[in-house]
Amino acid sequence: MRLWLKDSERRPDPLPARADARKAYLAGTVLWMLALVGTLVLNDRITAAGLGWWVWCSVIGVGLGLLGLLWVQVRRR
Repeated sequence: MRLWLKDSERRPDPLPARADARKAYLAGTVLWMLALVGTLVLNDRITAAGLGWWVWCSVIGVGLGLLGLLWVQVRRR
């Protein structure tokens, strides 16, 4: 195996793969929304266990997911 090829021996670089990041951001945002609903339903138990920060973690996850969706839309234009 050679580590260095001459330019004449090299094949052309492949084209970049097209991916739709909106689906990934949307799926993640939906999961964070489900986590937020779950933490709000169980808020009393979560707070009593000293894990009240889980609610805010879910809120931040939803917010970042929405920002990511916005960013992807802006980049597509």
